[in-house]
Amino acid sequence: MNLKLRLVLMNFLQFFIWGAWLLTIGAYWFQNKQWSGTSFGAIFSTMGISALFMPALMGVVADKWINAEKLYGLLHLAGAAMLFMVPKVDDPHTMFWVMLATMIFYMPTISLAIAVAYNALKERGMDVVRDYPPIRVWGTVGFIAALWTTSLLKLETSAGQFYIASAASLALGLYAFTLPPAPPRMKEAKSRSAVDVLGLSSFRLFRDRNMAVFFVFAMLLGAALQLTNAYGDTFLHDFANVDAYKDTLAVRYPAIIMSISQISETLFILTIPFFLKRFGIKTVMTISMLAWFLRFGLFAYGDPGPGLWMIVLSCIVYGMAFDFFNISGSLFVEQQSDPRIRASAQGLFMLMTNGIGAVLGSLVAGFVIDHWFTAPGGAKDWHGIWVTFALYSLAMAVLFVPLFRHRHDRGTQVPVHGAADVGNP
Repeated sequence: MNLKLRLVLMNFLQFFIWGAWLLTIGAYWFQNKQWSGTSFGAIFSTMGISALFMPALMGVVADKWINAEKLYGLLHLAGAAMLFMVPKVDDPHTMFWVMLATMIFYMPTISLAIAVAYNALKERGMDVVRDYPPIRVWGTVGFIAALWTTSLLKLETSAGQFYIASAASLALGLYAFTLPPAPPRMKEAKSRSAVDVLGLSSFRLFRDRNMAVFFVFAMLLGAALQLTNAYGDTFLHDFANVDAYKDTLAVRYPAIIMSISQISETLFILTIPFFLKRFGIKTVMTISMLAWFLRFGLFAYGDPGPGLWMIVLSCIVYGMAFDFFNISGSLFVEQQSDPRIRASAQGLFMLMTNGIGAVLGSLVAGFVIDHWFTAPGGAKDWHGIWVTFALYSLAMAVLFVPLFRHRHDRGTQVPVHGAADVGNP
């Protein structure tokens, strides 16, 4: 099979696993479990907790002892077993530990998938900036396909979503062992300090004021992403309790409506090199923050009836909000980092967004919603929730503009990569 097709299949399954349950677990939780929003926030925070240490730890394992593609496969096989166990849990305390174990196996596979793809492309002398985005787009397609599968099979409030994810994880775990070899390359580990071996050298980037500001705001944007992941689908499901909306398309198939966000993402991903080169990271990140403001603000005033256009527009805006901070930020980190710490710098970016940002977004949002936006009977004030999140995003943009003082150079914003990046240690 053609290399690009093999990597396309890997990316498709990688995010199909996540898409099968990530946006619909809230609906499953609140309609099948009599557990609090705070407990749900804790469950959702397991992604962030595992991202605090597992990507870096598994990166060291892959660099020193085992082929990245084999480790990738083993983690997905273990993840398949854990996903299969999720529906069998009957109390929130046990659910927290089961989901934490599930995320411990899944989260490092995101960075390992990138490592496997980059290694394979570079070994073939390809340019990863040019050749990887069209491959990565298929990960988003996989996420969309999973959402549609879950929705059309009417599994959004059912345990079936976890069984679908488990089956996909099992398939990818087995397929991983057929991927191009990505052998350990840390032959020189003895000559490196413990800080370098553990990937902690990337924290030196905080010495630069602009990079420190960038990473702090990346963390805050990571929190915004968790808010939409955790509560978007649940928000639409709640309209089923309103007679005027219970039979509308958005309420019957909310995951399909939400998948417009991922469709938008596939389009905006391809515009990133142009925007970064033309306008620079400061403008692109500011646009992302304003897009998050619109994302939440449109949710606040939208509904599945006459206001459906606002919900659809919110989903379209999501593509810009996500891509312009997540993927653009990753490219910026790579361009600003010493090539010797490029991998650990990307790990630091993931730590700030999917780690610390995700934990804060999950726990703080769960607490705030429980204490200020949930009635005694359990009904949620979604208008108030989304307005609060929108103001949070607007405040980020207002603070980011004067604090981040990076000067854009059109000639160096997007790095060029290729065969020269691949060297034997």
